[in-house]
Parts: sequence; structure tokens; C-alpha cells
Amino acid sequence: MESIVSSFHLDIKILIAQLINFAVVIFVLYRFAIKPLGKLMSERSANIEKGLADAKVNAETLLKTQAEYDKALAEARKEASDIFAKAKKDAEMKKNEMLEDAKKEVSKIMAQGTATLEEEKKKMLDDAKKELASLVTSATEKVLTKGISEKIDAALIETSVAHFK
Repeated sequence: MESIVSSFHLDIKILIAQLINFAVVIFVLYRFAIKPLGKLMSERSANIEKGLADAKVNAETLLKTQAEYDKALAEARKEASDIFAKAKKDAEMKKNEMLEDAKKEVSKIMAQGTATLEEEKKKMLDDAKKELASLVTSATEKVLTKGISEKIDAALIETSVAHFK
């Protein structure tokens, strides 16, 4: 060994000091650089894995939410369609009801009009009968007071007929 030390000019004391220095540098690097970096790397890996798991959960939640949204939208459209159909049906029923009421009202007005016309007709006939009776009585009085002659008789008939025209 001494031959190696003399041929390479190695000093054992320097070699041991360098080994101690190297061990101290390795220890310091391990303690203050490699160990914290390893811890930081493992934390970062955990965060990345957690982020990927969260992204997967969020994607599943998004799909579920989208399905629920589509389902709720379909139900809302169906309800709107049902409400529209019901409103249309109610409007049709209201229209028919109003038409029936109008028909009843027209029938009532027609019946009242017919009754009024019948009353007017009856009243006119009664008035005409009274007037005719009055004329007949008056004509009879005139005839009886003047005497009966063909000339007077024709004039009375003509007057009576003209009066009714």
C-alpha cells in the first residue's frame, strides 16, 4: 500500500480529511436539501393526485348535474305543455259557456220581444175593436137620426172604409 501512496503521492491524512469533508457535505446536503426536496416532492405528488381525484369527482358531479338539469328541463317543458293545454281547454270551455249564455240571452230577448209584440198586437186589436164599435155606434146613431136612404148608407160605408185604411 505504501507503494501506491508513494507512486500517486497520496497523503493519508489529506485523504481522511477529504472523506470527512465529503461526509459532512453529504450529510448537510441530505439534511438541508435532499430531505426537504423529497418531502416537497411527495407533498406535490399528493396534491397532484388529490387534484386528479377531485377533477374526476367534479366530472362525475358535472355529468350527474347535467342529467338532473336535462330531466328538470324536460319536466318543466312537460308541465308548461300541460298548463298550456289546460288553459286552452279552459278557454274553450269558457268560450262555449259564453256562447251558451249569449244564446240564452238572445232567446230571452226574443221571447220578451215576441211577448211585447203580442201585447202590442192585442192592444191594437182591442183599440181597433173599440174604435170600430164607436164608429158603428156613431154610424148607427146617424142613420137612425137621419133615416135610412141608399145615399146615406153608401156615404157611411165609404167613410167607415176610408177610416180603416
